[in-house]
This record gives sequence, structure tokens and C-alpha cells, in this order.
Amino acid sequence: MPIIGALAWKYTVLSPIFGVVNWIARQFGSAPTDWIGMHPVMSVVAVLVWRWAPFMMIIILAGLQALDDSQREAARMDGAGQWAETRYIVLPHLKRYLQLSALLGSIFIVNEFDVIFMLTQGGPGTATTNVPFLIYQSVFYGFDIGHAAAMAVIIVIGTIIVVTYLLKLLGSLTGDLD
Repeated sequence: MPIIGALAWKYTVLSPIFGVVNWIARQFGSAPTDWIGMHPVMSVVAVLVWRWAPFMMIIILAGLQALDDSQREAARMDGAGQWAETRYIVLPHLKRYLQLSALLGSIFIVNEFDVIFMLTQGGPGTATTNVPFLIYQSVFYGFDIGHAAAMAVIIVIGTIIVVTYLLKLLGSLTGDLD
């Protein structure tokens, strides 16, 4: 499905000739743009945001559903406006969910391969090359399997270290872990 989503974006949304974005731009008098060729990073980011935003919204929705309505009702009874209620009750309650979303999102984004492969092939140059794509290039273009395996092991160890640190930080911020 990620490959189908990337191809759908490449050929139906961002295509310089038939793309929806260029069709909308033409309605306002703008010239067609090769989005993937001229703005590769922005194109990859748009596809990844489209892909991961629903998952992050489900996490946030779970946090909103876990919020006790009696706290919000008490704040309204005390005269708190919508902004004060959001700032002092809803956002502090959502802090853990937002941190979890940021942690999972950063892990998922670092490991992206399929969107980069299908949209830009890591280019132009190395503009959209990330570590998984670099490992792929090392194996299939450089035929250097040993180097790619070493990079993968180092990345796994580095990821474990970073995620352990982030989980400890997340726990210390929320008071769950000591």
C-alpha cells in the first residue's frame, strides 16, 4: 500500500502534466511545475505527512477520548473560556499522547524507504537520500554487501540507543519512569 500511495501521488497529484496540484494552479493562472523534480524534499514530505497524519490523529483522538469531561465542565463553571480550557486542561492532558506521536513518528520517518524509492530515487543528487536508501544503494548499486550490513548494524544499535534515551525522557517528563 505505501508503494501504491507513492505512485498515486507521483502520477495523479504531483504530475507536471496531469497532476491535480498543477490543474488547481492552472485555474489560478500559474504555470505547471514539476513538483518532484523542482521540489523533491517538499514532495516527499507531503506524501509522508499524508501517509502518517491519520495514525497520529488516532493517537491524539485516543487522548481526547481519555480526557474526563468533568474537569472541562468544572473549568467552564469557574468561568474559563475556550482558550483557557484548551491551554490549561486539554493540552497538558494530551502531552503524553503528543510525545508518543513524536517518538513513533520520528522512528517511522527515519525508516522510510518506499516513498523515496518510488518518487525520487534519492535524488536529485542525494537531496532525499536517507539511511535505508543509502544501504539499498550500497547493496544493489555498489555490490558492497559487507559495508551495507555494517551500516545496518550500526543504524540498529544507534536506533536502540536513541529510542532508549527518548523513552527515558518521555517517562521522566510524564513521571512514569524513575
